[in-house]
Amino acid sequence: MSKASISKWFKKFAANEYKGSSPLYDFLSRKIAKDDDILELCMHARKGQPIPNLLFGAVHYLLLKGSNHSLKEYYVSIVQEPKATEESFLPFKDFCRTYRDEMISILSTKLVQTNEVRRSGYLYPSFCYIYNIVKRPLSLIEIGTSAGLQLLWDQYSYSYGNPQVYGNQSSDVHITSTIKGENMPHLLEKSPPVKTKVGLDLHVSRLDHPEDYLWLKALIWPEHQERRQLFEQAAKTFIENPVKLIEGDGIALLEATAMEMPKDTAICIFHTHVANQIPNDQKLKLIEKIKHIGKKRDVFHLYNNMWDTKLHLDYILKGMEYHKTIGETDGHGSWFSWELD
Repeated sequence: MSKASISKWFKKFAANEYKGSSPLYDFLSRKIAKDDDILELCMHARKGQPIPNLLFGAVHYLLLKGSNHSLKEYYVSIVQEPKATEESFLPFKDFCRTYRDEMISILSTKLVQTNEVRRSGYLYPSFCYIYNIVKRPLSLIEIGTSAGLQLLWDQYSYSYGNPQVYGNQSSDVHITSTIKGENMPHLLEKSPPVKTKVGLDLHVSRLDHPEDYLWLKALIWPEHQERRQLFEQAAKTFIENPVKLIEGDGIALLEATAMEMPKDTAICIFHTHVANQIPNDQKLKLIEKIKHIGKKRDVFHLYNNMWDTKLHLDYILKGMEYHKTIGETDGHGSWFSWELD
């Protein structure tokens, strides 16, 4: 990727991702977009990775790991009273220069694998909807599972702007989310029954490995303390309720994995904010594999960021195909809309 393309990427992330959510990354992105040295450094990133998130994750990772540099004084995730954001770029550039070799190593080997636990806030009503269709236990397969925290959506509790709590009432992980618009999903008071869970990923993040755990924390933006707390609580829940995670090409492994699911269950394949990193030919291959599974089993496919930003539910039930649009979703799961009846 050229420097010009990477520069546009940082400008886009500043305007569409970081603005109003991370003042530090917003400010730094606009500066980086004009800086040849850092843009050149970014050219070491792996193909298909969202470079702004990868670069900021690499810096945050090294800081959290204990790198002794003045840049840490601008991160509210590290110090209680950070210095003014407007003074952060020169220290940031110096950090990238000082730790250039470490940065290149991270950029060329790591993957942006967010475990945005709050996205379970819109997964919960989606799986309630699926269960209301099939009235039998679900078997979950997540593509791009990373550490598998979203596979535990049935182990969390939820609230949506009123005192009512849904899901696992005794969970230590409580997720709040706002439903925008007038249409409301039908929410089951208790989590739908789930019989089997499997996560697939090119690189599985192991929560019991300190390096993987720290990398996942580093991908959370500095100002997002609540996201960090949710991640830590969900990680603890995962260790107490481990799920089978398989390392490999999720699309290649999909059909064999699906055929191992209990026959009295509905197969639910899902992925959130992953498909934008999948090449178009592989997206088409994924759809064909799901259709092939649908010739033998009832199968549901829940996803976003594949062809557009909306959350979609496609499914094959008794050989018939259905295509539904659920609604819009916030990248961090703080809100979603519901368009289904």
